[in-house]
Amino acid sequence: MKKEFLEVGEIVGVHGIRGEVKVVPWCDTPEYLKHFDTFYIGALPRKARSLRIHKSFVLLTLEGIDDRDKAQALVGSVLAVPREAASLAEGRHFIADLIGLEVLDADTGASVGRLEEIFPSPAHDIYVVRGRREYLIPAVSEFIRQIDPEHGFIRVRILEGMAADEN
Repeated sequence: MKKEFLEVGEIVGVHGIRGEVKVVPWCDTPEYLKHFDTFYIGALPRKARSLRIHKSFVLLTLEGIDDRDKAQALVGSVLAVPREAASLAEGRHFIADLIGLEVLDADTGASVGRLEEIFPSPAHDIYVVRGRREYLIPAVSEFIRQIDPEHGFIRVRILEGMAADEN
């Protein structure tokens, strides 16, 4: 079942004295967050007063947060947006919809495990799959053959050396 809200970043610090927070975006690019004018912290909606990109971070000022102390109180909070307000290009998926999917071997159909984590690398994301073994699978078409969140699975091509405990 898809969640009503999508987590899009975490407040990791404050910037300046006027309530601006520093956000690590959990999306392909920080610019994606410019599409939203309201963010949710828990169930509480907060309108964005300003949003700008600084390096790989987002500097965000939220309505009602107008000083450093109020901003500091938000550090560690997760920002979310309503799913219906978010969209992706055809063939793209939200990480929240992929985590937990069953991972199947594309050649045999056997279960390899579940997608537990996705972490970025300079060239492409890496899928961390845990079952009887842990696999680190590059998220490129050579290895990721099919992603089907609607039916709850991902088909992958496994090669020797992808298991984390292989030498």
